Amino acid sequence: ASFDIESNGTVYVEKGRRITARHIRQLEKDAVAHIEVPVEYIAGKVVAKDYIDESTGELLIAANMELSLDLLAKLSQSGHKRIETLFTNDLDHGPYISETVRVDPTSDRLSALVEIYRMMRPGEPPTREAAENLFENLFFSEDRYDLSAVGRMKFNRSLLRDEIEGSGILSKDDIIQVMKKLIGIRNGIGEVDDIDHLGNRRIRSVGEMAENQFRVGLVRVERAVKERLSLGDLDTLMPQDMINAKPISAAVKEFFGSSQLSQFMDQNNPLSEITHKRRISALGPGGLTRERAGFEVRDVHPTHYGRVCPIETPEGPNIGLINSLSVYAQTNEYGFLETPYRRVR
Repeated sequence: ASFDIESNGTVYVEKGRRITARHIRQLEKDAVAHIEVPVEYIAGKVVAKDYIDESTGELLIAANMELSLDLLAKLSQSGHKRIETLFTNDLDHGPYISETVRVDPTSDRLSALVEIYRMMRPGEPPTREAAENLFENLFFSEDRYDLSAVGRMKFNRSLLRDEIEGSGILSKDDIIQVMKKLIGIRNGIGEVDDIDHLGNRRIRSVGEMAENQFRVGLVRVERAVKERLSLGDLDTLMPQDMINAKPISAAVKEFFGSSQLSQFMDQNNPLSEITHKRRISALGPGGLTRERAGFEVRDVHPTHYGRVCPIETPEGPNIGLINSLSVYAQTNEYGFLETPYRRVR
């Protein structure tokens, strides 16, 4: 304690002594609800709300500002008898949000939106509408942002929610819960996910990647149709004049012909064909590169048990990056590997 903790003439904790659970129990036993503290103890604390001089309307101290002895004297002179402060237990909790808000130059929603716009689009003059649209499209527009069924499932499980389904866009509650989780991890509560855990690595099938390429082709067709509609004479236009399927076929052909993962199938015998089809790779678009992949990614993980063969992997630069599925392993609806197990009692 930085001062003597006393009440009604009884000193419970002397200055310089450590406060223990026994002291707290004694305070509770004697029904001590308030203790007198020196003025110096309050200096440096952070106020929880704005304090205004009621006679003049002047703002004496804004919320989230640190108290000083001069400000305390001002508050006392203006008739404020009660000051609410933010409590932070520095041993296992940090004042991260308070400190972040204090150094944040923005004070209202519009200035914050403009600041985000300047970060994302440097050089472009920010307008209110452009800043609103950019922020809305980042996480809250179904056309531009999709958490996907897998993302929502992993998101809800990470936050220990009961339901595994939900909206594909983020809600305000989602962002608040993520901040709580991150602050908890910073304070030593909870653990960071293991990136090499097979529960955090999903398999993208050929069909899913082909679907993405098909979608790219459809977007090109959509753009071409919009251009034709804006240029041509609408009275004489026919559907076949506007829609050209070549961008779709070109996108799909490009995927199968020149994709990083596109290979000729090994067809020496039926077994080699099955082996080739059951091969999974961490390389390719959206994945790792041989140069960046470290030892941890290539290493055998306990979650490989029953899912991935720990032995069958090529030698050389691809070691550990290309694996084969175990005999009974299969992918579930979300693309995660599952294996049967027997419960031992």
